[in-house]
Amino acid sequence: MEYTLITGACGGLGKEFCRQLVGTDNLFLTGRSEEKLKALREELLAEKSDAEIICLKADLTREEERKAIFDYADRENIKFSGLINVAGADIQKEFSKYTPEKVTFQARLNFEAAVYLAHGVISRRAEKLKILTVSSLCGIMPMPYFALYSATKAALINFFTALRYEVKDAKITVLAPGGVPTRADVIEDIKKQGISGRLSSKPAAFVVKKALKGLRRNKRLVIPGLFNKFTNFIQKLVPTAVKCRVMSGRWKKKEKDAF
Repeated sequence: MEYTLITGACGGLGKEFCRQLVGTDNLFLTGRSEEKLKALREELLAEKSDAEIICLKADLTREEERKAIFDYADRENIKFSGLINVAGADIQKEFSKYTPEKVTFQARLNFEAAVYLAHGVISRRAEKLKILTVSSLCGIMPMPYFALYSATKAALINFFTALRYEVKDAKITVLAPGGVPTRADVIEDIKKQGISGRLSSKPAAFVVKKALKGLRRNKRLVIPGLFNKFTNFIQKLVPTAVKCRVMSGRWKKKEKDAF
């Protein structure tokens, strides 16, 4: 059978992708909590009782657990018609305050895992294939005090943009949203950003709807919201040194390490 693999399925954005795809796709869901995956599966089956849903617990920072996803797929003769890369970590702090373990964790989860899974899915692809990867508006420019996060999100944009020209018969799209109020810490971050945070943030349902619409049209990059599109345009006109000074003043006052 053919499945769409969704990572980070138990998070706010991941759940919304599941809700909007359960009516059309067979779902292969991964997350770090087996309990949350089971609860999500029951919630989705309540919406569509005959849905085909596989849940497999996986810590995507661990290569052996990423490999286990594809070992399972090979045993069950599963092909992939889709990949939705949602899993990520938005650690925010001065880089010197990271532990070596946190550096590895964020780089592996935000970038390495998405690339690894894309390779595995392409190697086991169905005839038609769609790949959508969640980057961030933070990935369009360097961001002091958010440096590793913005760098890994920029790497996703560059990698999956390049991949479009290698796997030409697949639809490959990158999503770069602003704030998405799905967790208490994110909601608090949006509030602290003032009017720009409020204008940039969009509900998960809106973001996912725009993302899937862009994927169907095979758009290279989807930036949900007029304010965010305007921000992307304006930042191209501003010198990098100016952008970094502005971002430094904004982000150095906040610190978050929720993972």
